[in-house]
Amino acid sequence: MASSVREPQSDAPHLPVLIDAILEHVDASGVWLDGTFGAGGYSRAFLDAGSSKVIGVDRDPMVFDMAEPWLGDYGDRLMLVEGTFSDLDSLAGDLLPLDGVVLDLGVSSMQLDQPERGFSFLRDGPLDMRMGQDGVSAADLVNGADEALLADILFQYGEERASRRIARAILSARPMTTTGELAAAIESVLPKSKPGQSHPATRSFQAIRIAVNDEFGQLIKGLEAAERALKPGGQLAVVSFHSLEDRVVKKFLASRAGATGGGSRYAPAVETEAPTFDLTPRRAIAADKDELARNPRSRSAKLRVATRTETPPRDSDRAGLGLPKLVGKDLL
Repeated sequence: MASSVREPQSDAPHLPVLIDAILEHVDASGVWLDGTFGAGGYSRAFLDAGSSKVIGVDRDPMVFDMAEPWLGDYGDRLMLVEGTFSDLDSLAGDLLPLDGVVLDLGVSSMQLDQPERGFSFLRDGPLDMRMGQDGVSAADLVNGADEALLADILFQYGEERASRRIARAILSARPMTTTGELAAAIESVLPKSKPGQSHPATRSFQAIRIAVNDEFGQLIKGLEAAERALKPGGQLAVVSFHSLEDRVVKKFLASRAGATGGGSRYAPAVETEAPTFDLTPRRAIAADKDELARNPRSRSAKLRVATRTETPPRDSDRAGLGLPKLVGKDLL
């Protein structure tokens, strides 16, 4: 299945994707943790909907500076913490257990719209792509990885069928320091996109960004942390933007809800542990036509909501969750 990513649209205001659907399916009262604070859209919506407190977490310290003009509107009901949502249970500290956790996966439109962050193939900037301020950059990866690793990254994280061809083109063009140079190398070996199709570099930029930020490693740790942090009856809402992310979220929640299938005469049903989550609703929620009209960024989004049971959290078991094989491996 082809992946979808949010593409930059600087002329559109930032709107939190699927926020109406989230608030329709969760109880916004109590203490919520927004694990991907970004422009603050989800945090503000929960506070406006009656949350007693929201903990806004982000790995990018720049987002907190950008929120300064409106932070005072909420007083001590909003607490901002620099960190990654993979550590959300420890970041919440004395406020545990939580009434809810909301996660908006992937890169934010705000970051895409900043050329100096190096996320966009449409705006030339330094080849960075780090959501935080440390660690391996896209330039480090593109210029230091061998052909086989680059091809694996493009294929596993971007579902790019021309991964080996692109990897060879990157090696021929390096060293590279800008997003424009990387996009040109990718375009040089791919057909020009037709009207209505994604830019040829879309999948490759997605893959490199995911690798640089260890997004799948962060995702599975974050889901496990939410399981530990939520009180019985607490709710988890996750918005994903491409099939790889949603597949992991879907399989994690299904495994925790005991939804492994009923078996057959050839493969008897597997006895499962007591569920730690109930799926509410059982299927993913997509944007309706009204949201699509006012917020084009929602077109590929899927929302999954689950409610914590009284069963204690499980030990980590990541088998069968659809994680790409590169997750957990050193990039360089």
